[in-house]
Amino acid sequence: MIKSLHKRESALANSKRQLEILSNGIFQYGDLPTFKNKIAETGQFPLKAKKLEILQINVGYMCNQVCAHCHVDAGPDRKEIMSKETMEQCLEVIKNTEAHTLDLTGGAPEMNPNFRWFVEEAAKVGIKDFIVRSNLTIIKANKKYHDLPEFFKKYNIHVVSSMPHWTRGKTDKQRGEGVFNTSIEALKMLNSVGYGMPNSPLRLDLVYNPSGAFLPGNQASMEMDFKKALKEDFDIQFHNLFAITNLPISRFLDYLIASENYEDYMYELVEAYNPAAVENVMCTNTLSVSWDGYLYDCDFNQMLELPINGKTKHISEYNETLLEGRDIVISQHCYGCTAGAGSSCQGTVA
Repeated sequence: MIKSLHKRESALANSKRQLEILSNGIFQYGDLPTFKNKIAETGQFPLKAKKLEILQINVGYMCNQVCAHCHVDAGPDRKEIMSKETMEQCLEVIKNTEAHTLDLTGGAPEMNPNFRWFVEEAAKVGIKDFIVRSNLTIIKANKKYHDLPEFFKKYNIHVVSSMPHWTRGKTDKQRGEGVFNTSIEALKMLNSVGYGMPNSPLRLDLVYNPSGAFLPGNQASMEMDFKKALKEDFDIQFHNLFAITNLPISRFLDYLIASENYEDYMYELVEAYNPAAVENVMCTNTLSVSWDGYLYDCDFNQMLELPINGKTKHISEYNETLLEGRDIVISQHCYGCTAGAGSSCQGTVA
């Protein structure tokens, strides 16, 4: 199992170093346009925040896996966990906002000791779409997690799960030895309580992201391939597949540099730039909350420690009036969300 960048004491564990790489070299010398200049060419600078629809909360970086391309740099050695006090502050915001979607992420969000309490309390507020981003293997990691499918069902949780491929080799290469088999077992458990079944209100969606330095293929055609293979080989069903582009930050940036693919990948992202995708990037209607309660335009900015513009910086001082219409903080990693059909936590956007 690989270790997190933090555990390895890698230079790239420092967000400032990542931003230096993204700002210098091919962008510094003009070989490629900065993201700011690129969206200015299409009259889309500055990016502006719209009305808040999705509150995405990272409840901790602790995870039972150490995936090769994890942009959170999550793992068993990461101890950052959202406190109950910060969760209570989040609940106050949920009660007083018109956001229709609550999106819980990590690490493995289920590993936060107050995860179930938070779900129970948030469910009382009347969120329309309650998402938990599960890595699947957590369900089988320990006996205390074995009842998660029933727990999810009780609160009508929309489960969004990582699944790099329908084959063992490609999945284990990206997420660790044995992950594929355990994921299949977890998916069967979810199916057994009704998740992912045709016409079932219990939503089960899978997330695909490429295993190498290339962009994802067509989301619709990949979904058909995934559904056919998982049904035929394992009698597993799910609703939708989300194809997400790997952004050049954290462990994926480390991989790009180590494999000498960084410049080629950035060229590929820039060449695939789609101004139509800019209109629907997730940062315009989403607010990202870190484990310690600080606010970011998106999960990726959170990992690069790029806080939102404006006076309101922490969930405890949330002010929707001050946040709406703010300028979105951008850098070159944003090309990942605007390449091809675009990319967001809900898949393609264009």
